Amino acid sequence: MLRAPLPLVSALLLAGLLVGCSSTTVDKTAGWSPNRIHSEAQDEMNSGAYDKAVPLLEKLEGRAAGTPLAQQAQIDKAYAHYKAGEKAQAVATLDRFMKLHPASPALDYALYLKGLVNFNDNLGLFSFISRQDLSERDQKAAKDSFEAFSELVTRFPESRYAQDSRQRMTYIVNSLAQYEVHVARYYFQRGAYVAAINRAQVALADYQGVPALEEALYILIQSYDALGMTQLRDDARRVMDKSYPQSAYLNGGVKGKSDPWWKVW
Repeated sequence: MLRAPLPLVSALLLAGLLVGCSSTTVDKTAGWSPNRIHSEAQDEMNSGAYDKAVPLLEKLEGRAAGTPLAQQAQIDKAYAHYKAGEKAQAVATLDRFMKLHPASPALDYALYLKGLVNFNDNLGLFSFISRQDLSERDQKAAKDSFEAFSELVTRFPESRYAQDSRQRMTYIVNSLAQYEVHVARYYFQRGAYVAAINRAQVALADYQGVPALEEALYILIQSYDALGMTQLRDDARRVMDKSYPQSAYLNGGVKGKSDPWWKVW
């Protein structure tokens, strides 16, 4: 068996060591103070480079462990994930923060940010192009958002974020009710009148005082009429006349896809 000359073996080993050394990642923050790391992370966030801010904030969280600066790093990291569109990472970071710091003065903001993460997820990047209604999307995120905002206004009613949270909660409730009406409308337009009645009744039973109920009542009236259930149709019509005496639905019918109910937040 042929053997490589010793000088050649040594050269190969040396080359391998050099390659290994050259591939080692250099930590540019090694000599930085926590304050400098924080400043650099803020600069990255201010410039929109959230992907670069996250590793800096992770470094800061470790270097400043046990200090308010470390808590700020966690909150900032959650915000960076949120702005980068990384919903799961943002929520996980916020849940960890709230578990580790239940008495933090920033707890109301953490709840508010958690609500925002899920709230914006519902809107979708191209909803304004496709005209897809918020109420037509998956409702789990909307419910998660509502829970976060609700906990905020319950625990911190005087928080600077409470008023905006209440408004967003109203918007979410409208969305959830409209979701049921959207499904009822879908069934009605395809002649599935029993299914349309069931979904309209869900909206009427589960939600109070929201705009979607006007259309829910109209779908109920029309579905009963299509099935020849005149008594129930007339009962629903009396409720409609009393609740919405100037209803445009009684003149214009079920609204079409080109007339979305919502506005961009």
